[in-house]
Amino acid sequence: MPRKRPGRIRADLPRRRRSQDTTTVIKGLSSRALAEIGRLERTRNYLEPGDIGKAVCLWTDYVHRPKRDLWHDFDQLWHDDKWSDLHWYCCGNPLKARELLDITLKALPHRGARELRKAISTLDAFWTLPPLPSVTDERYRTS
Repeated sequence: MPRKRPGRIRADLPRRRRSQDTTTVIKGLSSRALAEIGRLERTRNYLEPGDIGKAVCLWTDYVHRPKRDLWHDFDQLWHDDKWSDLHWYCCGNPLKARELLDITLKALPHRGARELRKAISTLDAFWTLPPLPSVTDERYRTS
């Protein structure tokens, strides 16, 4: 009875998931820090592979928006109007992404957290909100 060739046997086997399919890539981080992030994404039940990379991309896109858009978003948060910005509903809330990055910084080992903190701090330098309007109340007027 003829036997199957080894290549045919390997072709019939179920395909294994490759680790490269789910790796997170963040510009400016070493392979060691990316491996720590990948390990964190695999071990935490509130994370899926690629969540931290998506959060960094979402935060990057948000901080590079024009200042008038940032003020509009801040005004929506100030009035707690959840449903006014449907773009956040479908594409993700950048402030929630930043919160996830803070949680990630606390969960990572020191070396990986230091590298990620450096990358995030450069993004945070772009994020400047205009000053809040001054509160003028009739009760505090001295004239």
